[in-house]
Amino acid sequence: MSTNSPPLYSPIALSDLKPTDLTRWRLVVNKGRQVWEYLESESSAQARPQTDVERYWLGLPVDSVKPSAQVNTPWEAAQKGYTFFRNLQTDDGHWAGRYDGPMFMVPGIIISLYCVGHRIPDYQRVEIIRYILSLAHPEDGGWGIHSESVSTVFGTTLNYVTLRILGVGPDEAPMTKARSTLHRLGGAARIPAWGKFWLAILGLYKYEGMNPVPPELTLLPYILPIHPGRFWIHSRAVYMSMTYLYGLRYVTEETPLIVQLREELYTQPFDSIPWENNRNNVAQVDLYTPSGPLTLAANYLLVLFEKVCPTKLRHQAIDEALEQILMEEENTSGLCLAPVNYAINTVVLAVAKGKDSWEYRRHLERAGDAMWMSSQGLMVNGTNGSQLWDTGFAIQAVVETGLADLEENHTSMTKALEFLNVCQIQNDPPYLERNYRFSTKGAWPFSTYEQGYTVSDCTAEGLQGVLLLQSKPYTSDPVSKRRLCDSVDLLLTMQTSSGGFASYETPRSYEWLELLNPAEIFGRYMIEYTYPECTSSVVL
Repeated sequence: MSTNSPPLYSPIALSDLKPTDLTRWRLVVNKGRQVWEYLESESSAQARPQTDVERYWLGLPVDSVKPSAQVNTPWEAAQKGYTFFRNLQTDDGHWAGRYDGPMFMVPGIIISLYCVGHRIPDYQRVEIIRYILSLAHPEDGGWGIHSESVSTVFGTTLNYVTLRILGVGPDEAPMTKARSTLHRLGGAARIPAWGKFWLAILGLYKYEGMNPVPPELTLLPYILPIHPGRFWIHSRAVYMSMTYLYGLRYVTEETPLIVQLREELYTQPFDSIPWENNRNNVAQVDLYTPSGPLTLAANYLLVLFEKVCPTKLRHQAIDEALEQILMEEENTSGLCLAPVNYAINTVVLAVAKGKDSWEYRRHLERAGDAMWMSSQGLMVNGTNGSQLWDTGFAIQAVVETGLADLEENHTSMTKALEFLNVCQIQNDPPYLERNYRFSTKGAWPFSTYEQGYTVSDCTAEGLQGVLLLQSKPYTSDPVSKRRLCDSVDLLLTMQTSSGGFASYETPRSYEWLELLNPAEIFGRYMIEYTYPECTSSVVL
């Protein structure tokens, strides 16, 4: 793309925006993987009738379960409830569902795809536009950090930019309303650090206005508490992705849309903005964790370091960040930990390996894994789903109520057990220590085995589900005793010095590291912590 290239998406008038035919959406599942497909021809739709799962999540009538006589006891109500719920189980045995909320997931995906010049199909474009517009604040038209939040600079800027990328014009009523709110809040110059990064790679913000994200931290001795390998797992993953592009000062090609957005997002001309003065300029409504004296001092020193950093050292650090990203890609089958680092890595792989590379193509094939279709439109889940988590609790509820003993529910429970069997991670990841990973042998993840990350409470709930179902006379024992022991052994290694259990791995650094929290929009972001819900899951 360049200033002479045609736009990635043709303009679309909201008055002409028509939802897709919801009866043509299909959910394809395989070993927990869930991808929504749209059947554009009538013949294809007729050849693959919708299931109850699809109709339910699309808000369409679920006709297979008919109204029945009034129930008289809690047991009868439970039976009827599970008869309905059983029909929402997917063919591979799990229960699927939406897992949205954060309003920066969709923008990350769309912005990254714009940077690499990848166009999504029109049926996805229309439904993403619908989804974003449906969650605009009813009074001021902006967006927050999550769907229930007040409007913030972060949410409003990123979702406004996303709609503009997808072809919505600046003069549409929702856009003028959102832009008015953004300007009232001070404009995009007051966006938090994550937003500054997204705008910078688009050429909508200058890197001089960012607090540094130095890749050289990756070259420090691991023994130091500030080494990225000691960060909380999500902080670590996002840092590796961001620091690669920051180190390169990557900016996508300028297009007419970028030029227009520079005029729309700010309260003063783009070229007159003193970028260096905006490093710590964050709107109060966005600011959850203000930068303290230690963070401000560290950022001041890092700004000086950026001016004198040896080129050779910078290249070594960028190479190390890329190696960490490539290991992350291999360890997660191209899914990445979550959609935030997945989105950034889309750009990283296009830049580092090229769009014809196997690494980039494998990565791009997983773009739909975290997308979820609903009556509101197409969203991006917080991960590639919550398959294990939801299924594990469903199993426990059915077993402990006695519903699992009813013959009509045996097939459902057998399928659920097979899903747990498939979902368990049976080996440690490649590059276990080199990629700063925690052991995964015996773990159950939050979503799928391909995503490949240990979670303590998910492992505990998965283990409990297997034990409950394999004790039933109508099931086999697909999960061997050795694998059950692997799970227990893993959980025992996850206990912290406090006696409790953390989420992904044991804490690797000190709580004082939160004094250097650069995110501004999150608390308890820098290191892993012990959680009562994880501890209770493991103990029970």
